[in-house]
Amino acid sequence: MNNFYFRPILGIASLLFSCNISAQKSTQSKYTENKKGQFFVSWGGNRESYTKSDITFKGEDYNFTIKDATAHDKPKGWHVDYINPTRITIPQTNVKMGYFISDKYAISFGIDHMKYVMYRNESRRLEGYIDLPDTEPGSVYNGVYNNEQFLVSEDFLKFEHTNGLNYVYLEFARVDDISSIFHIQNTDKFQVNFTEGLGGGILYPKTNTTLLQKDRYDEFHLAGYGISINTGLNLTFFKHFFIEADLKGGYINMPDIRTTSNTAESASQHFFYLQRILSIGGIFRI
Repeated sequence: MNNFYFRPILGIASLLFSCNISAQKSTQSKYTENKKGQFFVSWGGNRESYTKSDITFKGEDYNFTIKDATAHDKPKGWHVDYINPTRITIPQTNVKMGYFISDKYAISFGIDHMKYVMYRNESRRLEGYIDLPDTEPGSVYNGVYNNEQFLVSEDFLKFEHTNGLNYVYLEFARVDDISSIFHIQNTDKFQVNFTEGLGGGILYPKTNTTLLQKDRYDEFHLAGYGISINTGLNLTFFKHFFIEADLKGGYINMPDIRTTSNTAESASQHFFYLQRILSIGGIFRI
C-alpha cells in the first residue's frame, strides 16, 4: 500500500485525536461543579415564630388543657456566646453536617437548638379539672373548668423549652447552582446556590417547668417528633467557605413532655413553627 492510501487515513486519525483532546479540555469542570463526594459542616443562629397550641397537663390529681397558648423565642442578638466555646450551646443555634451523594443531592444530620417560652400573666381558656390534696399549695386552683377564661399567672404555671426545643433530624436536600442567572463565570471564586430540603427527627427538649406551685423541673427528655421543610440561598466563596440563609418550617408533636419529678405527670402539645437561619460553614472533599 503506497503513501496515497496512508495520507487520508493519517489525516483522519490526527483529526479525531485532536478533537478528542479538545473535547477533554472543554469538559474539564470546575471544583464547584462536581459536588459528589464533598462533605460540609455549618454553624449558625436562628429566630423562631410559633403557632398557637393547646397544652394539656395530666397528673394523678389533675387533667386540664390551656387553649390557644402562645409563645415566643428567646434570642440573644449579636452576642459573643455564639463563638465562645464554653457558652456556644446557650444561644439559639443550628449545627449541620452532611455529604453529597451526587452533584445535586445531599444527606445531612443536624440539631436545631430553638427556644420556646409560653407567654404568662395572660388570660386563656381552661378546660378540665384540678383536685390536688388540701396540703399542697396548688390546691388553691382546685375546681372544674369548662372552657373558662383563666389568668395563667407565674404562680400557676411556668412552661419553657429553653435549653431548649431541640430538634435532632436527618435531612435530604437538593442544591442547584444558579450562578449563571447573575452572570458569574468562575464559580470556584464565587458561587450562588439555591437549596431545598426535607427532614424528620426527634424532639429532645429540656423543659423548664413550674406547675401548680410544685417544685421546678428542668431535665432533658425524649418528648416527641418533628418534620420540616426548608429553602435557602447559599453563597460559596473560593470553593470551600459559605454563608447560607434559610427559611425552615415544620410541625412538632410532643405527646410526652416531662413537667415534674413524678413520672406520672406530663404535658402534651403540637404546633407549627417557622425558623429564620443564618449560618457559616465549610465544604471540602473527603
